Order: sequence, then C-alpha cells, then structure tokens
Amino acid sequence: MLSITSDYKTSTGCPEPYLRRIAEAGFSHVHWCHQWNTDFVYAAPEVAQIEAWLRDFGLQLIDLHGSVGPEKNWGSPREHERLAGVELVANRIEMAGRLGGDAAIMHLPGRGEDDPEDAYWERMWRSLDALAPVARRCGVRIAIENGDFDAIERVFARYGPDYVGLCYDAGHGNLIADGLDRLERVLDRLVSIHLHDNDGEGDQHKLLFSGTVDWPRLASLLARSPYAKPVSMECTMARYEDWEETAFLARARETGESFAAMVSQAGRPA
Repeated sequence: MLSITSDYKTSTGCPEPYLRRIAEAGFSHVHWCHQWNTDFVYAAPEVAQIEAWLRDFGLQLIDLHGSVGPEKNWGSPREHERLAGVELVANRIEMAGRLGGDAAIMHLPGRGEDDPEDAYWERMWRSLDALAPVARRCGVRIAIENGDFDAIERVFARYGPDYVGLCYDAGHGNLIADGLDRLERVLDRLVSIHLHDNDGEGDQHKLLFSGTVDWPRLASLLARSPYAKPVSMECTMARYEDWEETAFLARARETGESFAAMVSQAGRPA
C-alpha cells in the first residue's frame, strides 16, 4: 500500500482528474493536500463529492493537510483572524474525519519580529484548546509538521499524544543538520509522514532517492516508531515539468515501493 499527495500537480482547482490518475497508477491511498495554504472552506457538498470520488476510484484517505490561510490564521495577533483560523482548522479536522483520515497536519504559524513570544504562545494555547473537543469528536489528531522542533516539543509538553502528534516531513528535516536526531527524540509522537527529497539547500519536493535525505536511517527510525500507515509521499512535479504525469506517478510508485521494502527490512529481527 502506498500514498501520494493529491496536489502532485496543482493545489487548486478540481481534484477529480488527479485522483483518477493516482488510482490508475496503482496507489491505494491519498494524502489530501489541495487548498493547503489558502482560506478555502470546504462545504458539505464538496466533501461529499470528494468522498464519492475516493470511493469510485478505490482510494482511501490517509490523512489531510490543514491550512494556515493568509487571512484565516489560527495564530494571528488579530483576534478576528485567529478565530476565523480556528474555524478553518476545525473545517479540515471535520473533513478528515468524514473522509476516514486520522490526522490533520498543521504548520505552526510563524511569529513576527515585533510579536512578543508570550503573546504568541498565549494565542496558540487558546486556539489549540478550542480545537481539542473538535478533534476528539471526529477521532482525528492534529499532527504538527516539523519546522521549529523546539516549538513542537513545547506543544507536546502541554498536550498529550491522544490529541497532538508529529508529522515528519523528510524534506524539511533534510534542511537542518540534526533533522533525524530531532525526529528520534520525539519518535513516539509520530502519526504522519511526508516523504520527498532535496539537495539540502531548498524544499524541492523531489522524488525519493534523488537528493541527500538519509533514507536508510529514516527507514530504521520508521521501523522503530508507532507509525503503521502506508508510506506516504509528498513529491510534486514542480521539478519535473517536462515529464508526463503517468511517468512521474509511475516513478513515484517505484521509489515508494523501494522505501517501503527498506522499512520492512529494517523492522525484521537480525
């Protein structure tokens, strides 16, 4: 079983043709990533249509990327924007639950230079407190995507693993010297993965094994972790614009199968 992001080609517009091609390429699961950085709110008819497409194409939702929108921002110092951002995250949590996913992946909002740290965290605690009953009602955890691990560990110290976990993004982790070391420190909180590659210089979302990510070590860590869902890739075609979609998806599937085999091998007794 393998998963790939719904927005491998584009993050906006009608997702139906991309879901169809994902299914035709042999993937069993999809990571929902459309509208991941917009203020778009999914209405009930839209979620119902997505549910029908997933069913018709034989796909399962593995998890969903929530949004910190440009105006609806759950960490905004403007209270109306923060409250709207909480509603936006709640919309994604409810959507994930309706579609069978177990996690809504969120980025922690950035903090401006003139934004006092204490005020920032007070807002984040209010937002996370407000979302906790929504998440528990829907059976969906918030998975904080790795960026600032110090900030993530601060969130973990306040909220238990039944509500907040980690989404480890291999590309983001490869942009810092100790990304895998930091993952190992919080391995017990791992609930979601975004697998893609880069050269260590930028967030390139390239195919697995095409950059400098330490895939053997990551496979070993995954084999030790509580993560039990399919290998989930967040590769996109941004660096492969001259490729046909079918060729890109076929290669993505090949690399995903290779990595899944590495994880399986790493988990076998010596």
